[in-house]
Formats: sequence, C-alpha cells, structure tokens
Amino acid sequence: MTTPDPQDIADAAALLRAGRLVAFPTETVYGLGADAKNADAVLSIYETKGRPRFNPLIVHVPDLAAAEQLALFSPLARKLAETFWPGPLSLVLPLRPGHGLADITTAGLDSVALRVPDHPLALALLRATERPLAAPSANPSGRLSPTRAEQVRRGFAGAVPVLDGGPCKAGVESTILTVDGEKLVQLRAGALSRAEIERAMGLPVEQAAKGAAIAAPGMLLSHYAPNAGLRLDTEPRPGEAWLAFGPAAPFDGITRNLSESGDLHEAARNLFAMLHELDAAGVTTIAVSPIPETGLGEAINDRLNRAAAPRDFNPQ
Repeated sequence: MTTPDPQDIADAAALLRAGRLVAFPTETVYGLGADAKNADAVLSIYETKGRPRFNPLIVHVPDLAAAEQLALFSPLARKLAETFWPGPLSLVLPLRPGHGLADITTAGLDSVALRVPDHPLALALLRATERPLAAPSANPSGRLSPTRAEQVRRGFAGAVPVLDGGPCKAGVESTILTVDGEKLVQLRAGALSRAEIERAMGLPVEQAAKGAAIAAPGMLLSHYAPNAGLRLDTEPRPGEAWLAFGPAAPFDGITRNLSESGDLHEAARNLFAMLHELDAAGVTTIAVSPIPETGLGEAINDRLNRAAAPRDFNPQ
C-alpha cells in the first residue's frame, strides 16, 4: 500500500509526533525516523526494516544541548561533539538518568548512540518535531543504504512516507566512536575518517576488537548488501557487472566507476547509488575493484567487506 509523502516539514513533524514513521534525508544516507521515546513507534522501525532487536539505533538530535539531556558527556566526548557536530559522527555514550528514551531504542543497553546531522531538512525536522528521532538507514535490514528518496520508496514499496531532500552528499553512514576514559575507539568506520579525527583531537583512534559485543549499528558481519552477490577482485569475470575505481581497463559487461580520478570522497558519495543501479540492472554478481585503505577508503572497504560476507539476514 502506497503512503502519501509529507509535503513539508510541518506534515512530517506531525506524522512523527503521532507515532508514525517518516524517512528523511541526512548528509550521510536517508534515515527511517521515529520518536525515540515512543516504544511503539520505534518497534515499527524494527518491524518495517526486519531489523534484529539486539541491534541498537542511532538517535538524532538538533544540537549538543539536546544530546546532553539524553547522555553523560565526559570532557573528551564534549570536545568531540563541539568539534564535529553537526556532522557525520555518532557518539556512543552512557545514558543519563531520566533520559526518557524507549528501551527498545537502545536495545536494552546502558548507552546510546547520538548525533547531530548536518542537513538543513533534518535539523528543521528535529526542531519542528521537538522529539529525539531514532533513525537507522531507511532500507530493509542488511540491504543497501539509500542515498536518494526514490531508493527508499522502492525498498519499502511506497509504504513509508519520505521527506525528499535530494541526493545525500556523503553517501556512507556516520562514523561511530565511543569514549573509554581518555581513549577514542571506533565502532564503525564512516564518512568522517579516522585521520581527520586524530588530527583534530591529537589522539589516536583505536579500532574496536573483532567480535566485540554489538554496541552500535553497523557491527553485524553481513550488512549493506545488494541483491546481487558481491565479489572483491582486481578484475571482473565474464557475465559479472564491474564496479571500478580509478583508471580501469575496458570491460564488455555493465560497468560503473566510483571515481575515475581515484577521489575517495567521490567514491564514497557514489558507492550505494551505483550498487543500487547495478542491482536494478538485474545482474547476479558484482565484482568490485580494490579501494585504498586510507582516509574514507576505510569506510568504503568496511561496507564492501560486510556486503560480500556470508549473509546472516533474510532478504526482504
């Protein structure tokens, strides 16, 4: 059943305050939003996405003051927020007593992932709604994240209303950090590179141990997957589609290039959009060119490795 899209911010905010879901744009990907204090609304996110209940959600707020009503900020955490918010950084922090968030939003953990998105429509929606919004990526669980409104509509067969803000500028999800005393630990690579964080903070950013308990979104082994199989290799095989990076030899099959010039920002911006395009072409296997593991390459490779992993979800 097709659900009408909101015509403006006020329409979208009214839906959210009434306990409905609304997909909305951020600078990273489109999010599937619900009132983070309304357990029934948040349950609808899990049901609509087919998302495992143990996988917590990121809560979006309009500013640091709103975030401090929900979580406890150490001086280091506050410095991170002041440096990078609004922006593609989510911080996993201890819950503040009396936070009011629904238990299902945090998957029963004693911490919450928070961020302030850097998108004018997202910020306007948060202010108009006057609620913190739980908002994972607006796609069936485990599948490609959407960077355009039409991808959300296609993913949910028009059943989720979408506030259309055009293409997302970053194209991959936020980086997720937690603060352990005076240490910074990355739980998920994302649109803000480790190198940029380290330069700004003057501290190393450690990587969470493999097999660590799930404390944030994006930590499942299999995630961000197209319908087609995905294979990481230096060249495609006959019958495959080819997702290239940088100068590429001619190939007879369906081809997209994340960035012919080798620009990692351009590659990140194109990643999900081009995988969506190749999926729509009906290919069965996508071969993907190697991506340098520097800067945003870490986030791109994280998504590709999870997309290529054995699948532990049910296709929607």
